[in-house]
Amino acid sequence: MAAGDERVVGAAPAGYTALAVKFGARQRSPHCLLVKEHQVREGAGTAHPPRRTLFVLNVPPYCSPDSLSRLFTRCGPVQSVEICDKPGSGEKKEEKTSKFFNCKTVTGFQVAYVVFRKPAGVQAAKTLSREGPLLISTESHPVKTGISKWIASYAASVVDREELKAEVDAYMQDYDKKIAEEEAKAAKQEGVPDEEGWVKVTRKGRKPGLPRTEAANLRMLEREKQKRARKELLNFYAWQHRETKREHIAQLRKKFEEDKQRIALMRAQRKFRPY
Repeated sequence: MAAGDERVVGAAPAGYTALAVKFGARQRSPHCLLVKEHQVREGAGTAHPPRRTLFVLNVPPYCSPDSLSRLFTRCGPVQSVEICDKPGSGEKKEEKTSKFFNCKTVTGFQVAYVVFRKPAGVQAAKTLSREGPLLISTESHPVKTGISKWIASYAASVVDREELKAEVDAYMQDYDKKIAEEEAKAAKQEGVPDEEGWVKVTRKGRKPGLPRTEAANLRMLEREKQKRARKELLNFYAWQHRETKREHIAQLRKKFEEDKQRIALMRAQRKFRPY
């Protein structure tokens, strides 16, 4: 039975190495992490450098970056650990991560990128499959579960007002700076012809001018028509009632004569002509 278990643990897709891990010492069934050296194109700007990055599949939700860092520290100094929902391009991101906004909840298994300080760490990580199952939660570094995990999650959800205010102020300063740069760029280009010789004319102020397009003109005429229709009082006077009835009767007589002519034409076309 033990030999069969080892064969199952050692099975891995082509190009990957299966590493057996367990949540704790009391757990009987191990879990497999699939690892391989991360391959990228030479010269590509990436946060995962080639020959020093280990790509890890099948990372369980309870495994944090600190846990992965402790697992692979025995292979060499770990520079960084990044856990993602799915494999990405690995391009360097200049956007700052927020502690209070756009926080994602882990709902399933993920992938990870473990960056070592030296290339030898990646090769050493592949040889861990020869050892016994690695422990994620130990006595010195336990992983919180159950009530202790809920208490820690609730404590982390309590927002520090001063820290939140500082982050919002920093974001608004960056936003105001970006808007000022765009306005300065637009003012610099104002009056300067483009490649085809056209000059863009704009109107600044609280009420900028409407674009002189056909669609805008039609919308303006429709609004004016609706405004006049609301102001006009229909059938308010007795003579308006008489005029409305007279026009209605005239339209009915006209439609009656048109229907008679159409019926006569249809009868003439249905006439039986054997020869």
